[in-house]
Amino acid sequence: MTAERFPTQTDEEREEALDAASRAVRRGRLVVLPTDTVYGVGADAFDPDAVARLLGAKGRGREMPPPVLVGTKGTLEALAARVPAYVAPLVEAFWPGALTLVLHQQPSLQWDLGETRGTVAVRMPDHELARALLDRTGPLAVSSANLSGQPAALDADEAIDMLGEAVAVVIDGGTSPGGVASTIIDATTEQPRLLRLGAIGVAELDAVLADLELSVETEPTDA
Repeated sequence: MTAERFPTQTDEEREEALDAASRAVRRGRLVVLPTDTVYGVGADAFDPDAVARLLGAKGRGREMPPPVLVGTKGTLEALAARVPAYVAPLVEAFWPGALTLVLHQQPSLQWDLGETRGTVAVRMPDHELARALLDRTGPLAVSSANLSGQPAALDADEAIDMLGEAVAVVIDGGTSPGGVASTIIDATTEQPRLLRLGAIGVAELDAVLADLELSVETEPTDA
């Protein structure tokens, strides 16, 4: 079944798109949504079958669990445990924005994102449509809207070309304003560690961490 595409040029179109996408998420279906970095494909983070469909659609295994997008900074407290002190200034400076933080997950969470080793990667996107959808659905497991190994989709056309048969709804928000993936930081240790360099540079992160006399560890990694 081909995805249903929804434009968002007017307030009425936007409302229709958000309504259709939130209903699809509640039914356990996949949706494509614009973000501030690249387009994403999302599923209810608390629906293991939907998350499995997301990984299957991309051609990824459980060893590559999807990050979780949240609509508010406060949601982080509900998802993460043993949060280091340096996370708060990073969140204040770069959320909403292109910073993904890998944290210890709350052990009480009833979800299955894959082989996470007790962690969760969390980001708050700087995109009005994405956050409006998150306000309606709660946290979404969201990965870049592409087949594994292919470039991330920067608009609805590219997302549909790769994932159109696997998703129910596509929110067409135009071309992604960022076009560069988020920077990923491992925040499970005393010193933040760079896992992927993206839209936010190390110098920007270090400037925020300077007051804590910390800097980002940038040893090479395969993550």
